[in-house]
Amino acid sequence: MENHPVNRAMAVPASGTPERRTEDLAADEALELFGTVGLGRIVYTRSALPAVRPVNHLLDGGDIVVRVQDDSTLAALLSTQDGSEVVVACEADAIDPHTHLGWSAVATGYAGAVTDPTELNRYARLLEPWAEGPVSGAVRIRPGVVTGFRIRADDSKGSA
Repeated sequence: MENHPVNRAMAVPASGTPERRTEDLAADEALELFGTVGLGRIVYTRSALPAVRPVNHLLDGGDIVVRVQDDSTLAALLSTQDGSEVVVACEADAIDPHTHLGWSAVATGYAGAVTDPTELNRYARLLEPWAEGPVSGAVRIRPGVVTGFRIRADDSKGSA
């Protein structure tokens, strides 16, 4: 793998760029923010290496639920675990591409297949697939550690 030097010119803020500050979020607020967006990323182990996949999700009673389609990597992951739960991380965010203001949250915990038929039907209705194809199920992530931060405009810099 090639190393590329960092372009230092890109790291310098342009003049007129508003000052920003980062604030840590409480775990409950970070988890609540997961429920405000439907797109996130799940991080799991694939062939002993970290893998990341975009997923649509919902927050349900403090758990994060992800839809799984046939032949997907997540379906393969869960089918090899003999019904046991696996450690994953799930990330979601809402950051404005122009102002760079917003939030990011990460929930780390255990993921397992949803097996109750009533729950599966409910999640199939609530989580629309991104592409055509049969749905093989859903994954429930029970967060153990939840962290997050918010990037805000720092108005205190302008006041004297």
